[in-house]
Amino acid sequence: MFYYSAPGWTGSARVFVVAARGLAARGYQVTFVCPGGGPVEARAAADGCDVIPMDTGGSLLGQSWRLQRILADRFVETVFVHTESEQLAVSIAMRIAGRGGVVRRVPAGAIPQIGGPTRLALRLATGGLVFTTAADASAMPALARARAPVVAELGVDVTRYEELRGVPVAALGASAPDARVIVCAYDAGAKAHAATVLRAFALLAPRHPELLLTLLGPGSADEDLRMHAAALGVARRVRFLGERDDDFAVLQAAHLGWIVATHDTAAFGALDFMAMRIPVLADRGTVAARYVADGITGTLLTPGDTPGTAAAVAGLLAQDERRRAMGSAGRTRVAREYTETAMLDALQAAADAARDRTRWAG
Repeated sequence: MFYYSAPGWTGSARVFVVAARGLAARGYQVTFVCPGGGPVEARAAADGCDVIPMDTGGSLLGQSWRLQRILADRFVETVFVHTESEQLAVSIAMRIAGRGGVVRRVPAGAIPQIGGPTRLALRLATGGLVFTTAADASAMPALARARAPVVAELGVDVTRYEELRGVPVAALGASAPDARVIVCAYDAGAKAHAATVLRAFALLAPRHPELLLTLLGPGSADEDLRMHAAALGVARRVRFLGERDDDFAVLQAAHLGWIVATHDTAAFGALDFMAMRIPVLADRGTVAARYVADGITGTLLTPGDTPGTAAAVAGLLAQDERRRAMGSAGRTRVAREYTETAMLDALQAAADAARDRTRWAG
């Protein structure tokens, strides 16, 4: 079972949807539990998952009681979660139902909370952590007593992008036939980063009348971002799209992809753009930067350097052949190094190992 208690769609929710679909295709009986009536339920159902909508609010015990009924009804042996509170709620449910283990996945670049709730959860049910990268795992000293932390690199299936068609630039509000579109993969955790993007765009806009900036993702339609763009005099050249069901089609319309997001959303943004043969812009030292080969599949920017960022973007916009070469290199890198199959293999191994208490910290 995959349990995702937050109401909004994120890269972490996407990991669970992809894993649920992939493991079901491998013969596992998989259940996806999430809040009802929201984007997570809609996307999971659209991807063919067996979805059980559940009220994820209220008290911890109330949540655990609802979960244990699902565990018993579906004969669930392993549950994947993301947060400390989810781990404790599921572990209580596991103890009541007499079931198996809990796998807590740590989002890319995140530092997991390991406090009293986690320690209590580990006394109630076998459990362990799964990291996105080996570097994330090695940075977690609390795992020194674990025999073999599991690493499940994020990955995508490049063949699923083949039939994608980008949104026409006119539908994004571009009036010029030669419009160039920069699409920012955004989430609410990167608001400060978005300010740098808007300032850099304000420097670019006077010399590039064909340029359109698009912010896509949760929080990207917030009023404070609109006000900032208006204060810089570029509001008419920026589109604040918020969350959209056709997000892949919007990404596909980009001439350059800019990662203005955090954790799993940032990682998937970089992988999506590269799989679509779109060069990627990302700040050095961020989660997205790990996936971008500087100067080969995109450009890494110096955080906070607005003039330098504007100059780097202008340089890429002026070199069509270089952008195409970067796009091709990005596609090749994703297909070789960040496959969905490898991610599913690792998560499958974690699911199988969750029934073996000797392989997890407890």
